[in-house]
Amino acid sequence: MTNDISDTNPEDAVPCFALSKNDSYVMSASGGKVSLFNMMTFKTMTTFMAPPPPATFLAFHPQDNNIIAIGMEDSTIQIYNVRVDEVKSKLKGHQKRVTGLAFSHVLNVLVSSGADAQLCVWGTDGWERLRNKFLQLPAGRSPPQAETRVQFHQDQIHFLVVHETQIAIYEANKLECLKQWIPAESLSAPISHATYSCDSQLIYASFFDGAVGVFHAGSLRLRCRISPSSYLSSNVSSGVYPLVIAAHPSEPNQFALGLSDGSVHVLEPLESEGKWGTGPPAENGLASNASTVLTTGTSGLEQAPR
Repeated sequence: MTNDISDTNPEDAVPCFALSKNDSYVMSASGGKVSLFNMMTFKTMTTFMAPPPPATFLAFHPQDNNIIAIGMEDSTIQIYNVRVDEVKSKLKGHQKRVTGLAFSHVLNVLVSSGADAQLCVWGTDGWERLRNKFLQLPAGRSPPQAETRVQFHQDQIHFLVVHETQIAIYEANKLECLKQWIPAESLSAPISHATYSCDSQLIYASFFDGAVGVFHAGSLRLRCRISPSSYLSSNVSSGVYPLVIAAHPSEPNQFALGLSDGSVHVLEPLESEGKWGTGPPAENGLASNASTVLTTGTSGLEQAPR
């Protein structure tokens, strides 16, 4: 499965993809047209939405695989019907490119986020904008064009907001910030990515210095700090850090890190502990950062040193 990259500069392209609700289809883009692939045959079913502007984020409607939300470089969101090959709505509200989209099938809304650090809530019945709000950025820390990502909690009412200056929990109905955590002390580097665990009880966050934080999802209390030395071997460049973090779909305490050098690391707690943050407290009051690490790289699967 290969994306359309004709007339695109790979260095400038924003890669994005999304899986349908039953994992039957994947749509993907890398600066060119959006491609829709059949996951059973791995064949391209169709391509659409030729740039400019290019797509920057993709999401399937949770109840209809034919409806796709496409965040664009020009700050708009296109609601596209694959079956009839038609843009049904064009949503305007952001001021910079769209960097995150998340549907709630309980509230019948689409939440969007952008490089303008703005959140918008759209009704999926008429695609009208219901409310919008800018993130509460720490004083003096407003990086230009920083990505803002959104992900709904399992309850489909609360959602996680990820920005390099913070992670926060919002309630979608009122678009109210309930909890916010800002990098400090032992986790002071900017945040590169974050995600809920599969049961939405934990939040895994990665940082530009290679560290990983495990948080309680309800309170944003830090349960565990994982040092980069616990999963990176000594011969790895010091500039390597996690670009993306993904939770295991059925094991709440397991997650994967996709690193800037192209390697993937899968992490889980020590067998003797069973959960993150159950070890003895460290000197700074944070939980033990010991972990069992499986490293997948060019050399295959191996047990990393503890």
